[in-house]
Amino acid sequence: MIEANQIEMIVKKILTEITLKNEATDSAYGIFDHMEEAIEAAWIAQKELVKYSLECRGKFIAAMRAAARKNIELFSKMAVEETGMGRYEHKVMKNTVAIEKTPGIEDLKPDAVSGDHGLTVFELSPYGVIGAITPTTNPTETVICNAIGMIAAGNAVVFAPHPRAKNTSRKAIEILNQAIIEAGGPANLITAIKEPTIESANIMMQHKKIKMLVATGGPDVVRTVLSSGKKAIGAGAGNPPAVVDETADIEKAAKDIIDGCSFDNNLPCVAEKEVIVVDSVADYLIFNMQKHNAYLLSDENLIKKLEKLVFNDKGHLNRDLVGKDADYILRKIGVDCDPSIRAIIVETDKNHDFVQEELMMPILPIVRVKDVNEAIELAVEVEHGYRHTAIIHSKNIDNLSKMAKEIQTTIFVKNGPSYAGIGVGGEGYSTFTIAGPTGEGLTTAKSFTRSRRCVLVDGFSIR
Repeated sequence: MIEANQIEMIVKKILTEITLKNEATDSAYGIFDHMEEAIEAAWIAQKELVKYSLECRGKFIAAMRAAARKNIELFSKMAVEETGMGRYEHKVMKNTVAIEKTPGIEDLKPDAVSGDHGLTVFELSPYGVIGAITPTTNPTETVICNAIGMIAAGNAVVFAPHPRAKNTSRKAIEILNQAIIEAGGPANLITAIKEPTIESANIMMQHKKIKMLVATGGPDVVRTVLSSGKKAIGAGAGNPPAVVDETADIEKAAKDIIDGCSFDNNLPCVAEKEVIVVDSVADYLIFNMQKHNAYLLSDENLIKKLEKLVFNDKGHLNRDLVGKDADYILRKIGVDCDPSIRAIIVETDKNHDFVQEELMMPILPIVRVKDVNEAIELAVEVEHGYRHTAIIHSKNIDNLSKMAKEIQTTIFVKNGPSYAGIGVGGEGYSTFTIAGPTGEGLTTAKSFTRSRRCVLVDGFSIR
Protein backbone atom coordinates (compact mmCIF):
# COMPACT_ATOMS: atom_id res chain seq x y z
CA MET A 1 0.00 0.00 0.00
CA ILE A 2 1.37 3.45 -0.97
CA GLU A 3 1.38 5.94 1.87
CA ALA A 4 0.14 9.54 1.53
CA ASN A 5 3.62 11.04 1.68
CA GLN A 6 4.79 8.69 -1.11
CA ILE A 7 1.85 9.72 -3.30
CA GLU A 8 2.73 13.35 -2.69
CA MET A 9 6.35 12.69 -3.72
CA ILE A 10 5.23 10.90 -6.92
CA VAL A 11 2.92 13.77 -7.85
CA LYS A 12 5.70 16.32 -7.27
CA LYS A 13 8.06 14.25 -9.43
CA ILE A 14 5.52 14.08 -12.29
CA LEU A 15 4.86 17.83 -12.08
CA THR A 16 8.60 18.53 -12.10
CA GLU A 17 9.08 16.33 -15.17
CA ILE A 18 6.24 18.12 -16.97
CA THR A 19 7.75 21.52 -16.10
CA LEU A 20 11.20 20.47 -17.29
CA LYS A 21 9.73 19.07 -20.48
CA ASN A 22 7.88 22.31 -21.16
CA GLU A 23 11.01 24.37 -20.49
CA ALA A 24 13.03 22.15 -22.81
CA THR A 25 10.38 22.49 -25.49
CA ASP A 26 10.40 26.30 -25.19
CA SER A 27 14.18 26.53 -25.53
CA ALA A 28 14.21 23.92 -28.31
CA TYR A 29 11.93 26.18 -30.30
CA GLY A 30 14.26 29.12 -29.87
CA ILE A 31 12.54 31.50 -27.44
CA PHE A 32 14.40 32.53 -24.29
CA ASP A 33 13.94 34.91 -21.36
CA HIS A 34 17.30 36.65 -21.74
CA MET A 35 19.35 37.74 -24.74
CA GLU A 36 22.54 36.15 -23.42
CA GLU A 37 20.76 32.78 -23.31
CA ALA A 38 19.44 33.20 -26.85
CA ILE A 39 22.92 34.05 -28.18
CA GLU A 40 24.60 31.17 -26.37
CA ALA A 41 22.02 28.68 -27.63
CA ALA A 42 22.42 29.92 -31.21
CA TRP A 43 26.21 29.72 -30.89
CA ILE A 44 26.01 26.07 -29.80
CA ALA A 45 23.50 25.29 -32.58
CA GLN A 46 25.73 26.82 -35.27
CA LYS A 47 28.66 24.66 -34.16
CA GLU A 48 26.41 21.66 -34.75
CA LEU A 49 25.06 22.92 -38.08
CA VAL A 50 28.48 23.03 -39.75
CA LYS A 51 28.94 19.33 -38.99
CA TYR A 52 26.05 18.50 -41.33
CA SER A 53 26.45 18.09 -45.07
CA LEU A 54 25.22 20.72 -47.50
CA GLU A 55 22.57 18.22 -48.58
CA CYS A 56 21.26 18.03 -45.01
CA ARG A 57 21.24 21.80 -44.83
CA GLY A 58 19.08 21.79 -47.95
CA LYS A 59 16.64 19.41 -46.22
CA PHE A 60 16.36 21.76 -43.25
CA ILE A 61 15.57 24.65 -45.60
CA ALA A 62 12.94 22.56 -47.40
CA ALA A 63 11.34 21.69 -44.04
CA MET A 64 11.30 25.38 -43.07
CA ARG A 65 9.57 26.29 -46.32
CA ALA A 66 6.98 23.54 -45.88
CA ALA A 67 6.19 24.53 -42.30
CA ALA A 68 5.91 28.22 -43.18
CA ARG A 69 3.70 27.35 -46.15
CA LYS A 70 1.23 25.61 -43.83
CA ASN A 71 1.05 28.71 -41.64
CA ILE A 72 0.80 31.51 -44.20
CA GLU A 73 -2.75 32.41 -43.21
CA LEU A 74 -1.86 32.39 -39.51
CA PHE A 75 1.21 34.58 -40.00
CA SER A 76 -0.72 37.06 -42.14
CA LYS A 77 -3.67 37.28 -39.75
CA MET A 78 -1.43 37.70 -36.70
CA ALA A 79 0.62 40.46 -38.37
CA VAL A 80 -2.42 42.57 -39.20
CA GLU A 81 -4.03 42.03 -35.79
CA GLU A 82 -0.91 42.67 -33.72
CA THR A 83 0.53 45.63 -35.61
CA GLY A 84 -2.75 47.15 -36.82
CA MET A 85 -1.11 47.73 -40.20
CA GLY A 86 -1.47 46.44 -43.73
CA ARG A 87 -3.89 44.12 -45.49
CA TYR A 88 -4.33 40.42 -44.84
CA GLU A 89 -4.50 39.41 -48.51
CA HIS A 90 -1.25 41.26 -49.25
CA LYS A 91 0.47 39.75 -46.22
CA VAL A 92 -0.43 36.36 -47.70
CA MET A 93 1.24 37.36 -50.98
CA LYS A 94 4.36 38.66 -49.24
CA ASN A 95 4.73 35.59 -47.05
CA THR A 96 4.25 33.36 -50.07
CA VAL A 97 6.97 35.05 -52.09
CA ALA A 98 9.34 34.97 -49.08
CA ILE A 99 8.79 31.22 -48.72
CA GLU A 100 8.93 30.27 -52.37
CA LYS A 101 11.44 32.70 -53.87
CA THR A 102 14.11 33.24 -51.21
CA PRO A 103 17.28 31.49 -52.45
CA GLY A 104 18.70 28.60 -50.40
CA ILE A 105 21.85 26.48 -50.71
CA GLU A 106 21.76 26.76 -54.51
CA ASP A 107 23.04 30.31 -54.05
CA LEU A 108 26.38 29.11 -52.65
CA LYS A 109 28.43 28.66 -55.80
CA PRO A 110 32.19 28.09 -55.44
CA ASP A 111 34.77 29.35 -57.91
CA ALA A 112 38.18 28.02 -58.90
CA VAL A 113 41.34 29.03 -60.76
CA SER A 114 43.93 26.54 -62.03
CA GLY A 115 47.27 27.05 -63.74
CA ASP A 116 50.92 26.10 -63.80
CA HIS A 117 51.23 26.70 -60.06
CA GLY A 118 48.31 24.59 -58.91
CA LEU A 119 44.69 25.05 -57.93
CA THR A 120 42.96 27.81 -55.96
CA VAL A 121 39.39 27.32 -54.76
CA PHE A 122 37.14 30.14 -53.55
CA GLU A 123 34.43 28.99 -51.12
CA LEU A 124 31.63 30.80 -49.31
CA SER A 125 31.75 30.11 -45.57
CA PRO A 126 29.49 31.19 -42.70
CA TYR A 127 30.16 34.02 -40.28
CA GLY A 128 28.81 32.04 -37.30
CA VAL A 129 25.99 33.72 -35.39
CA ILE A 130 24.20 36.64 -37.03
CA GLY A 131 22.17 39.23 -35.14
CA ALA A 132 19.16 40.36 -37.18
CA ILE A 133 16.84 43.28 -36.42
CA THR A 134 13.42 43.00 -38.05
CA PRO A 135 10.61 45.54 -38.61
CA THR A 136 6.89 45.78 -37.85
CA THR A 137 6.10 46.23 -41.54
CA ASN A 138 7.18 42.74 -42.66
CA PRO A 139 7.52 40.77 -39.41
CA THR A 140 7.19 37.16 -40.57
CA GLU A 141 8.34 37.82 -44.13
CA THR A 142 11.69 39.16 -42.90
CA VAL A 143 12.11 36.35 -40.36
CA ILE A 144 11.39 33.70 -43.01
CA CYS A 145 13.57 35.33 -45.66
CA ASN A 146 16.52 35.99 -43.35
CA ALA A 147 16.33 32.59 -41.66
CA ILE A 148 16.36 30.71 -44.97
CA GLY A 149 19.30 32.68 -46.35
CA MET A 150 21.34 32.73 -43.16
CA ILE A 151 20.92 29.04 -42.32
CA ALA A 152 21.52 28.04 -45.95
CA ALA A 153 24.84 29.88 -45.62
CA GLY A 154 25.68 27.87 -42.48
CA ASN A 155 24.89 30.47 -39.83
CA ALA A 156 22.60 30.58 -36.83
CA VAL A 157 20.57 33.73 -36.28
CA VAL A 158 19.44 35.66 -33.22
CA PHE A 159 16.48 37.87 -34.04
CA ALA A 160 15.62 41.16 -32.38
CA PRO A 161 12.05 41.70 -33.63
CA HIS A 162 10.30 45.02 -33.31
CA PRO A 163 8.42 44.98 -29.97
CA ARG A 164 5.13 45.84 -31.71
CA ALA A 165 5.40 42.64 -33.75
CA LYS A 166 6.92 40.38 -31.09
CA ASN A 167 4.15 37.76 -30.96
CA THR A 168 3.93 37.36 -34.73
CA SER A 169 7.71 37.18 -35.09
CA ARG A 170 7.99 34.73 -32.20
CA LYS A 171 5.39 32.43 -33.72
CA ALA A 172 7.34 32.30 -37.00
CA ILE A 173 10.59 31.58 -35.14
CA GLU A 174 9.01 28.76 -33.14
CA ILE A 175 7.47 27.12 -36.21
CA LEU A 176 10.68 27.32 -38.24
CA ASN A 177 12.73 25.88 -35.36
CA GLN A 178 10.31 23.03 -34.91
CA ALA A 179 10.55 22.23 -38.62
CA ILE A 180 14.36 22.09 -38.46
CA ILE A 181 14.29 19.77 -35.44
CA GLU A 182 11.75 17.46 -37.06
CA ALA A 183 13.97 17.32 -40.15
CA GLY A 184 16.85 16.09 -37.99
CA GLY A 185 18.62 19.38 -37.49
CA PRO A 186 19.92 21.07 -34.33
CA ALA A 187 17.67 23.01 -31.99
CA ASN A 188 17.97 26.78 -31.63
CA LEU A 189 19.39 27.69 -35.03
CA ILE A 190 16.92 30.58 -34.82
CA THR A 191 16.50 32.34 -31.48
CA ALA A 192 14.91 35.38 -29.90
CA ILE A 193 13.69 36.50 -26.51
CA LYS A 194 10.12 36.63 -25.24
CA GLU A 195 10.07 40.36 -24.59
CA PRO A 196 12.32 42.23 -27.05
CA THR A 197 13.44 45.73 -26.05
CA ILE A 198 15.92 48.34 -27.23
CA GLU A 199 18.17 47.27 -24.36
CA SER A 200 18.15 43.61 -25.42
CA ALA A 201 18.87 44.62 -29.02
CA ASN A 202 21.89 46.61 -27.79
CA ILE A 203 23.15 43.59 -25.86
CA MET A 204 22.88 41.54 -29.06
CA MET A 205 24.72 44.12 -31.16
CA GLN A 206 27.61 44.35 -28.69
CA HIS A 207 27.95 40.63 -27.88
CA LYS A 208 31.29 39.10 -28.86
CA LYS A 209 29.67 35.92 -30.22
CA ILE A 210 27.61 37.91 -32.74
CA LYS A 211 29.86 38.11 -35.79
CA MET A 212 27.55 39.93 -38.20
CA LEU A 213 24.61 42.32 -37.87
CA VAL A 214 21.73 42.66 -40.32
CA ALA A 215 19.26 45.50 -39.81
CA THR A 216 16.02 45.84 -41.75
CA GLY A 217 14.32 49.07 -40.78
CA GLY A 218 14.61 52.83 -40.69
CA PRO A 219 17.71 55.02 -40.93
CA ASP A 220 18.28 55.13 -37.16
CA VAL A 221 18.64 51.38 -36.73
CA VAL A 222 20.86 51.16 -39.81
CA ARG A 223 23.16 53.90 -38.43
CA THR A 224 23.35 52.00 -35.15
CA VAL A 225 24.50 48.72 -36.69
CA LEU A 226 26.95 50.49 -38.99
CA SER A 227 28.61 52.09 -35.95
CA SER A 228 28.82 48.77 -34.07
CA GLY A 229 32.30 47.87 -35.29
CA LYS A 230 31.02 44.56 -36.67
CA LYS A 231 30.40 43.46 -40.24
CA ALA A 232 26.96 44.94 -40.92
CA ILE A 233 24.32 44.86 -43.61
CA GLY A 234 21.87 47.74 -43.54
CA ALA A 235 18.50 47.74 -45.30
CA GLY A 236 17.22 51.24 -44.79
CA ALA A 237 14.49 53.61 -45.83
CA GLY A 238 13.28 54.40 -49.32
CA ASN A 239 11.17 57.07 -51.00
CA PRO A 240 10.52 55.51 -54.42
CA PRO A 241 9.47 57.92 -57.19
CA ALA A 242 7.38 56.74 -60.13
CA VAL A 243 8.00 58.68 -63.34
CA VAL A 244 5.44 58.69 -66.16
CA ASP A 245 6.36 60.20 -69.52
CA GLU A 246 4.22 61.02 -72.55
CA THR A 247 5.12 57.75 -74.34
CA ALA A 248 3.81 55.47 -71.58
CA ASP A 249 0.78 53.22 -71.79
CA ILE A 250 -1.15 55.54 -69.50
CA GLU A 251 -4.02 53.19 -68.73
CA LYS A 252 -1.64 50.43 -67.68
CA ALA A 253 0.63 52.84 -65.82
CA ALA A 254 -2.33 54.09 -63.76
CA LYS A 255 -3.30 50.55 -62.76
CA ASP A 256 0.28 49.52 -61.99
CA ILE A 257 0.93 52.58 -59.84
CA ILE A 258 -2.25 52.18 -57.78
CA ASP A 259 -1.61 48.45 -57.42
CA GLY A 260 1.91 49.16 -56.22
CA CYS A 261 1.25 52.09 -53.89
CA SER A 262 -1.75 50.38 -52.24
CA PHE A 263 0.04 47.04 -51.79
CA ASP A 264 -0.14 46.27 -48.06
CA ASN A 265 -1.26 49.88 -47.61
CA ASN A 266 2.12 51.20 -48.82
CA LEU A 267 4.14 49.56 -46.03
CA PRO A 268 6.85 48.04 -48.28
CA CYS A 269 9.82 50.34 -48.77
CA VAL A 270 9.69 49.48 -52.49
CA ALA A 271 6.17 50.92 -52.90
CA GLU A 272 5.52 54.03 -55.00
CA LYS A 273 5.70 57.02 -52.65
CA GLU A 274 5.20 59.82 -55.20
CA VAL A 275 4.34 60.17 -58.89
CA ILE A 276 6.11 62.59 -61.22
CA VAL A 277 4.25 62.90 -64.49
CA VAL A 278 4.75 64.88 -67.68
CA ASP A 279 2.02 67.54 -67.76
CA SER A 280 0.64 66.60 -71.19
CA VAL A 281 -0.55 63.19 -69.89
CA ALA A 282 -1.21 64.05 -66.23
CA ASP A 283 -4.98 64.54 -66.51
CA TYR A 284 -5.46 61.24 -68.30
CA LEU A 285 -3.27 59.43 -65.76
CA ILE A 286 -5.31 60.81 -62.85
CA PHE A 287 -8.56 59.89 -64.62
CA ASN A 288 -7.40 56.31 -65.00
CA MET A 289 -6.13 56.11 -61.43
CA GLN A 290 -9.64 56.91 -60.26
CA LYS A 291 -10.94 54.02 -62.35
CA HIS A 292 -8.74 51.75 -60.23
CA ASN A 293 -10.17 52.81 -56.88
CA ALA A 294 -8.06 55.87 -56.17
CA TYR A 295 -9.80 58.77 -54.44
CA LEU A 296 -8.80 62.18 -55.84
CA LEU A 297 -8.63 64.74 -53.05
CA SER A 298 -8.88 68.17 -54.67
CA ASP A 299 -10.70 70.31 -52.09
CA GLU A 300 -8.08 72.63 -50.52
CA ASN A 301 -9.72 72.52 -47.09
CA LEU A 302 -9.69 68.73 -47.07
CA ILE A 303 -6.08 68.66 -48.24
CA LYS A 304 -5.18 70.94 -45.30
CA LYS A 305 -7.04 68.60 -42.95
CA LEU A 306 -5.15 65.64 -44.35
CA GLU A 307 -1.83 67.45 -43.89
CA LYS A 308 -2.63 68.18 -40.23
CA LEU A 309 -3.72 64.59 -39.73
CA VAL A 310 -0.59 63.07 -41.26
CA PHE A 311 1.89 65.45 -39.58
CA ASN A 312 1.64 66.81 -36.04
CA ASP A 313 2.45 70.36 -34.91
CA LYS A 314 6.15 69.50 -34.72
CA GLY A 315 6.15 68.14 -38.25
CA HIS A 316 6.51 64.52 -37.16
CA LEU A 317 4.70 61.72 -38.95
CA ASN A 318 1.53 60.40 -37.30
CA ARG A 319 2.58 56.78 -36.71
CA ASP A 320 -1.01 55.80 -35.92
CA LEU A 321 -1.84 56.16 -39.61
CA VAL A 322 1.04 54.08 -40.97
CA GLY A 323 -0.28 51.08 -42.88
CA LYS A 324 -3.94 52.02 -42.40
CA ASP A 325 -6.59 51.61 -45.11
CA ALA A 326 -7.28 54.58 -47.38
CA ASP A 327 -10.98 54.74 -46.44
CA TYR A 328 -10.02 54.78 -42.73
CA ILE A 329 -7.77 57.80 -43.31
CA LEU A 330 -10.42 59.59 -45.37
CA ARG A 331 -13.05 59.11 -42.66
CA LYS A 332 -10.66 60.81 -40.23
CA ILE A 333 -10.98 64.03 -42.26
CA GLY A 334 -14.74 63.73 -42.70
CA VAL A 335 -14.85 62.04 -46.12
CA ASP A 336 -17.23 59.10 -46.32
CA CYS A 337 -16.20 56.75 -49.10
CA ASP A 338 -16.58 53.16 -50.21
CA PRO A 339 -14.22 50.61 -48.56
CA SER A 340 -13.11 49.64 -52.06
CA ILE A 341 -11.01 52.83 -52.20
CA ARG A 342 -7.38 51.72 -52.11
CA ALA A 343 -5.40 54.95 -52.33
CA ILE A 344 -5.74 58.69 -51.86
CA ILE A 345 -4.22 60.78 -54.66
CA VAL A 346 -3.54 64.48 -54.35
CA GLU A 347 -1.74 66.96 -56.59
CA THR A 348 1.08 68.84 -54.86
CA ASP A 349 4.23 70.75 -55.67
CA LYS A 350 7.62 69.07 -55.42
CA ASN A 351 8.44 70.57 -52.00
CA HIS A 352 5.36 69.23 -50.25
CA ASP A 353 5.98 66.99 -47.24
CA PHE A 354 3.90 64.26 -48.88
CA VAL A 355 6.56 64.13 -51.60
CA GLN A 356 9.65 64.59 -49.45
CA GLU A 357 8.76 62.17 -46.62
CA GLU A 358 8.27 58.40 -46.73
CA LEU A 359 4.69 58.16 -45.41
CA MET A 360 4.14 54.39 -45.57
CA MET A 361 0.42 54.91 -45.95
CA PRO A 362 -1.77 54.86 -49.11
CA ILE A 363 -1.47 58.59 -49.80
CA LEU A 364 0.09 59.28 -53.19
CA PRO A 365 1.19 62.81 -54.15
CA ILE A 366 1.30 63.67 -57.86
CA VAL A 367 3.67 66.31 -59.24
CA ARG A 368 3.38 67.70 -62.78
CA VAL A 369 6.52 68.56 -64.77
CA LYS A 370 7.08 69.96 -68.26
CA ASP A 371 9.06 67.04 -69.73
CA VAL A 372 10.80 63.75 -68.96
CA ASN A 373 14.16 65.40 -68.30
CA GLU A 374 12.65 67.47 -65.50
CA ALA A 375 10.82 64.35 -64.26
CA ILE A 376 14.05 62.31 -63.99
CA GLU A 377 15.92 65.19 -62.35
CA LEU A 378 13.16 65.56 -59.75
CA ALA A 379 12.98 61.79 -59.20
CA VAL A 380 16.70 61.72 -58.33
CA GLU A 381 16.16 64.62 -55.92
CA VAL A 382 13.19 63.22 -54.01
CA GLU A 383 14.68 59.73 -53.78
CA HIS A 384 17.16 61.43 -51.43
CA GLY A 385 20.07 59.20 -52.38
CA TYR A 386 18.67 56.22 -50.47
CA ARG A 387 19.40 54.10 -53.57
CA HIS A 388 16.43 51.91 -52.77
CA THR A 389 13.77 51.74 -55.50
CA ALA A 390 12.54 53.76 -58.48
CA ILE A 391 9.91 53.16 -61.14
CA ILE A 392 9.36 54.52 -64.63
CA HIS A 393 6.56 54.09 -67.16
CA SER A 394 7.80 54.79 -70.67
CA LYS A 395 8.14 53.22 -74.11
CA ASN A 396 11.19 55.30 -74.96
CA ILE A 397 14.41 53.31 -74.55
CA ASP A 398 16.48 56.48 -74.22
CA ASN A 399 14.31 57.70 -71.33
CA LEU A 400 14.48 54.30 -69.62
CA SER A 401 18.25 54.22 -69.98
CA LYS A 402 18.76 57.79 -68.81
CA MET A 403 16.78 57.32 -65.62
CA ALA A 404 18.47 53.97 -64.89
CA LYS A 405 21.88 55.65 -65.05
CA GLU A 406 20.95 58.74 -63.08
CA ILE A 407 18.80 57.29 -60.27
CA GLN A 408 21.29 54.53 -59.23
CA THR A 409 18.75 52.65 -57.09
CA THR A 410 19.07 49.01 -56.02
CA ILE A 411 15.71 48.21 -57.66
CA PHE A 412 14.58 49.87 -60.88
CA VAL A 413 11.20 48.78 -62.21
CA LYS A 414 10.19 49.61 -65.76
CA ASN A 415 6.53 49.49 -66.87
CA GLY A 416 5.21 47.55 -63.91
CA PRO A 417 4.12 47.89 -60.28
CA SER A 418 6.87 48.43 -57.72
CA TYR A 419 6.46 45.02 -56.10
CA ALA A 420 7.63 43.33 -59.31
CA GLY A 421 11.07 44.34 -58.05
CA ILE A 422 10.83 41.85 -55.17
CA GLY A 423 9.59 39.00 -57.35
CA VAL A 424 5.82 39.51 -57.08
CA GLY A 425 4.77 39.27 -60.71
CA GLY A 426 8.32 39.94 -61.87
CA GLU A 427 11.19 37.60 -62.62
CA GLY A 428 13.96 36.98 -60.12
CA TYR A 429 14.33 35.93 -56.52
CA SER A 430 12.79 37.66 -53.52
CA THR A 431 14.15 39.28 -50.39
CA PHE A 432 12.82 41.49 -47.62
CA THR A 433 16.25 42.84 -46.68
CA ILE A 434 17.19 45.26 -49.44
CA ALA A 435 20.62 46.62 -48.54
CA GLY A 436 21.00 49.90 -50.37
CA PRO A 437 23.08 51.71 -47.72
CA THR A 438 25.75 48.99 -47.50
CA GLY A 439 25.63 47.92 -51.15
CA GLU A 440 24.67 44.24 -50.99
CA GLY A 441 21.43 45.01 -52.79
CA LEU A 442 18.80 42.28 -52.65
CA THR A 443 20.38 40.00 -50.07
CA THR A 444 20.61 36.23 -50.55
CA ALA A 445 22.40 33.37 -48.80
CA LYS A 446 25.77 34.43 -50.23
CA SER A 447 25.33 37.89 -48.65
CA PHE A 448 25.71 36.17 -45.28
CA THR A 449 29.00 34.44 -46.10
CA ARG A 450 32.73 35.15 -46.03
CA SER A 451 34.75 34.48 -49.14
CA ARG A 452 37.65 32.13 -48.37
CA ARG A 453 40.58 31.26 -50.61
CA CYS A 454 42.13 27.79 -50.44
CA VAL A 455 45.39 27.41 -52.37
CA LEU A 456 47.01 24.12 -53.39
CA VAL A 457 50.50 24.91 -54.71
CA ASP A 458 51.87 22.99 -57.72
CA GLY A 459 49.12 20.40 -57.68
CA PHE A 460 45.90 19.47 -59.46
CA SER A 461 46.76 21.44 -62.58
CA ILE A 462 45.81 18.82 -65.12
CA ARG A 463 45.34 20.80 -68.31
